[in-house]
Amino acid sequence: MPQSVTEAVGSTPTRPSPRRQGLWLRGAVRAGVAASSISRNVGLGAGAIIGGRVTMALAPSALAGLAAGRQVVLVTGTNGKTTTAHLLAAALRTVGPVAHNATGANMPDGAVAALMADPAAPVAVLEVDELHLADVADAVAPAVIVVLNLTRDQLDRGSEVRSVAAAVSAALAAHPDTVVVANADDPMVVWAVGATARVVWVAAGSRWTGDANACPRCGGTVHRDRGGGAWRCGCGLTRPVPDWTAGSASTVTGGRVIALPLRLPGSFNVGNAAVATATATALGLDPDVAAAAMSTTSEVAGRYAMTTLHGRRARMLLAKNPAGWAETLHLLGEHPVLLAVNAREADGRDSSWLWDVPFENLVSRHVVASGERAADLGVRLTYAGIDHTTVPDPIAALDALPPGPVDVAANYTAFHRIRRRIDTERGSAE
Repeated sequence: MPQSVTEAVGSTPTRPSPRRQGLWLRGAVRAGVAASSISRNVGLGAGAIIGGRVTMALAPSALAGLAAGRQVVLVTGTNGKTTTAHLLAAALRTVGPVAHNATGANMPDGAVAALMADPAAPVAVLEVDELHLADVADAVAPAVIVVLNLTRDQLDRGSEVRSVAAAVSAALAAHPDTVVVANADDPMVVWAVGATARVVWVAAGSRWTGDANACPRCGGTVHRDRGGGAWRCGCGLTRPVPDWTAGSASTVTGGRVIALPLRLPGSFNVGNAAVATATATALGLDPDVAAAAMSTTSEVAGRYAMTTLHGRRARMLLAKNPAGWAETLHLLGEHPVLLAVNAREADGRDSSWLWDVPFENLVSRHVVASGERAADLGVRLTYAGIDHTTVPDPIAALDALPPGPVDVAANYTAFHRIRRRIDTERGSAE
């Protein structure tokens, strides 16, 4: 197992310090910090990405330099990276400072920005895009890599799922001494992890099976037990025996039940918390302490937050791909629903994924389709048999819903545009 987090916190002599870094790296960091500050001051954003980008442009090895001497955990996968990283960081902060790319900037520049922001933190939790995992892992020599799930996402600018799984597999194979905490319920993840020797398997759940009906090893049919759980293929690829198993509000390991008193909704977040607890335990924390610390998290970068939008109470939900939307639809209560979909570069330009989302589950709801791809969404809802209204502007769309609280479910750029409108309204009110 890796060095415990308590040992890492106590290992002051190996903490990275700007004074101990090369003059060039120190100068690059100062330039990055200045760029971040300018970005924030002129209202262009949080400045995390531009700060890291400037630093890396001036010092290409900045990520390795800033990670030196730290205990680093990388969290990757299609869905749940941001939430799992937040939960894990909350657990690890019970014993000391943690550097964390909390805004969800999961490319190398975002990792650099997170390390710059907390130069003395001996521990770092970094969420990483799957296709950047190899480069980041090579730079930071992680103690633990967490692999959550692998499903379709942004096919127009990414890769099909098996190719992503192969890239993750190569990244893991290059770090045989790293502990891997992985989801035993996802055949793509199990195939990607392969023969990794130091693996902790977590039965975190995988309700979405649309991308793993065919075996990633041989192309045959993956057979699942009725009611979920075990799965297998005739070629021998099968669900590993889990070391941890997520329940309805707990996780179990070795007969020990760990309560997960989460404030985040959904069974998928129980799975995320089970993975975070297993990871914290691998780093030397007591699992009950880790789980209790996670209960302080009620929203994640604006997700799940209750806010006021155009004078109405709104719950904000983010979903980016078919698997994420399928889980999000399970969270919707009886309130009217505002759906917002864009198709910008960060979302993926191709919106054909809408046809794989089970919008049929919205029957008998008041629904408005909005966003830059409101028309595409409206067509999909029509074929799903969902009565709806189409209003491209998400704020104006609220007026097409009955009075009272609403649920707002949006994909990436639509979500953040709505959040900016909320901030603007709040600023105007003040």
